[in-house]
Amino acid sequence: MKLVPLGDRVVLKQLEAEQTTKSGIVLPGQDKEKPQQAEVIAVGPGGTVDGKEVKMEVKVGDQVIFSKYAGTEVKLEDEEYIVVRQNDILAIVK
Repeated sequence: MKLVPLGDRVVLKQLEAEQTTKSGIVLPGQDKEKPQQAEVIAVGPGGTVDGKEVKMEVKVGDQVIFSKYAGTEVKLEDEEYIVVRQNDILAIVK
């Protein structure tokens, strides 16, 4: 099974949270906050959304930073994904 986003939507796979800090302190489970960085898994076709032309600026494989409360979490075949609109993506990490 595969997720195919529609319109200006993008499917993201959230990157794992760091287990330790840079100084070597191990973080317990409840103290870890999910990172806002993810990898692009699938990109919608863009086109006309809400009467405006949308050009997709991200591509599969890009590492991106997205808004903290953006999107819808989806679980498919034991994998968790987030489906967001392209305008919820703040930056591409290069």
